[in-house]
Amino acid sequence: MAEQTFRIWLSPPHMGGKEIDFVRKAFEENWVAPLGPHIDGFEEDLAAYLGENKKLVALNTGTAAVHLALILAGVGKGDTVICQSFTFSASVNPVVYLGAEPVFVDSEAGTWNISPALLEEAIQDCIHKGKTPKAVVVVDLYGMPARYEEILKITSAYNIPLIEDAAEALGSSYQGKKCGTFGDFGIVSFNGNKIITTSGGGALVCASGEEARQAKFLSTQARDQAPHYEHSHIGYNYRMSNISAGIGRGQMLVLDDHIRAKRSIHDFYQKAFAGAPGIKMHEEPGDIFRSNYWLSCILVDPHLTGGADRETIRLKLLDAGIESRPLWKPMHLQPIFKNCLFYTNGTSEILFNQGLCLPSGAGLTKDELSEICDIVWDML
Repeated sequence: MAEQTFRIWLSPPHMGGKEIDFVRKAFEENWVAPLGPHIDGFEEDLAAYLGENKKLVALNTGTAAVHLALILAGVGKGDTVICQSFTFSASVNPVVYLGAEPVFVDSEAGTWNISPALLEEAIQDCIHKGKTPKAVVVVDLYGMPARYEEILKITSAYNIPLIEDAAEALGSSYQGKKCGTFGDFGIVSFNGNKIITTSGGGALVCASGEEARQAKFLSTQARDQAPHYEHSHIGYNYRMSNISAGIGRGQMLVLDDHIRAKRSIHDFYQKAFAGAPGIKMHEEPGDIFRSNYWLSCILVDPHLTGGADRETIRLKLLDAGIESRPLWKPMHLQPIFKNCLFYTNGTSEILFNQGLCLPSGAGLTKDELSEICDIVWDML
């Protein structure tokens, strides 16, 4: 089957123009391997942007960053890891790589991220069963920060490491602090559809230089110090290439521009759908939340739209060559995780059934946005 093509994509890469200069320099200096000055520079750029004296390790995927974070947090075979259910599977799959068992926790309605109340219930229940969770994985979905003040009180009280999956939230902040810096470890992603891209890639955010050193060691096949190849640990081929890092350095120059564009797109949709029956935007629940609005999302209530639902709107956009996408299907509803324990309040199922991600590319024009909004309005 031929791959679907669109006139308007959901979230395509958007280049600033300087990326090619960094890539050209890598070629001119023959730094085309998974090491080189652009990797060091990209890590330094990211660390400076995030602040909080964090140490960054550039990797080839965000999934690799989740995997290494779990390893550094001490997760192993037979352990329990509490995971946000409403997310992409890459937030959870590395738990299974390690032979550990995910326990899923539902979302709260304000941020769409993990419910602090259910998180504590799940932790207490796991402890009561004799299995204190080894880590908690929280996700900042669609660029929206989770409720970290409440979450950190809970994870600190039970002395459980927090892993913050900020793959979608580079540039977002909570109480003025950047997403990716709240956990014992953080994850950011540079996949092709993210706020900035390295074509494919991610980074692990560490609290100390020693943790970053361990991550770099593990991500380069865990080769011991020796003139030959000596290995006393299992390693992984996870390091980012110098060329990809060069793209990332160019993208860092336009990151703030991309965030402004994404927020402007969200504002456009918000104004366009003001008063639209049955259409509700995903919005910041308060002034302490600042989202990069990586993707602008709506909820569609068919009881109020006259029968139009998320899927009929998605298909109408598809007919017009416009890509949109349902919200993430919760992990506790995925066939592969059907036997896992979960703590639910029904929020994520409602979000999945009613939610739609609208085109949010930083290069969208007002005419394109108007076309999208007109199609949605015509369905109401």
